Amino acid sequence: MPGGSIYVQQSEKYTGNSPQWWYEKFWREDAQNRRRSRYIKAAVGFVIGVALGVRFDLTGAAPLFGLLLAALIAGGDWFLDWRSFHATAVWRGAKRGEAVTARILRRSLGRQGYTVLDGRAIRGEASIDHLVIGPAGVWVIDNESWSPDTEIACYAGRLFFGEKYGSKTAKGLVDAAEAFAERLTRETRIPVSISPMLAVHCGDMPKGGILVAEGLTLLKPRLTAKVIKASEDRLYTDEQIEVLTRTATRELLKLQAAGAANG
Repeated sequence: MPGGSIYVQQSEKYTGNSPQWWYEKFWREDAQNRRRSRYIKAAVGFVIGVALGVRFDLTGAAPLFGLLLAALIAGGDWFLDWRSFHATAVWRGAKRGEAVTARILRRSLGRQGYTVLDGRAIRGEASIDHLVIGPAGVWVIDNESWSPDTEIACYAGRLFFGEKYGSKTAKGLVDAAEAFAERLTRETRIPVSISPMLAVHCGDMPKGGILVAEGLTLLKPRLTAKVIKASEDRLYTDEQIEVLTRTATRELLKLQAAGAANG
C-alpha cells in the first residue's frame, strides 16, 4: 500500500473512488467556469452602477458607482461559492464535526452556566459527542454529515435520509439519552430527562435548519446553542449542575472503560 499502512484501514474519502473525492475533483475543474460567470456578473453590475449614476445626475461619479457595484457583486459571488464549498468540509473529511460543534457550544454557552463534556463516545453504544448540562436541562448531541444533495426530511412521522429510513439513527440516540438519564437520576437522585440532538453538518435540511422527528431534534450546528438557550425554564440550581456534571463525567468514564474491556 504505497503511502499507506498495513495496520491502518484507509478511508474511502481519500481513495479516489468516493463521492467526496469526485466532489472535490469536479469543484476544482469547474473553477474556470465559476470565474467566468463571476466576471460576467461583475460586468453587468458595472453597467448597472454607471446607469444609476447617470440616472441620478452623478455623471462624473458614474464609473466609481459602477466599479463599486461590480466589486460588491464579485465579492458576494465569491463568498457564496466559498460558503457552499466550506459547508461540505465535514463530509469531505477536511474538518471534524465534533470539533466544530464543541467550539460553537463553548463560545455560546460557556458563560451562561452550562457545562459541556466532549468526546464521550461509548463503544458498542450510540456515541455521545457532547453532553450539555445547564440550568434549563441536559442534552446529548451527536454529529453527522451526509452528501450535499441528501434530503433530510420527515414524512408521516418517519425520518428519512434521502430514500433511506432514519429510524435506526434516531432510535440509537433517543435510547442512549433515556438510558443515561435513568443512570444519572439513579446516581444523583435528581430527576433527569435528556433531550437528544443531531448536529447535521452537510445535507439538504428543511428551511430554517431544524427538523424534529421520532423523538430526535436534527439541526444545523450553528443552531445547537441557540435552541438550548431558548429553553427558559430553570430546572437545576448551580449545586445540582455541579453534582450532575461530576456524576456524568464519572459514569461516562465507567461506561467507556467497560466498553473498551469488552471490545
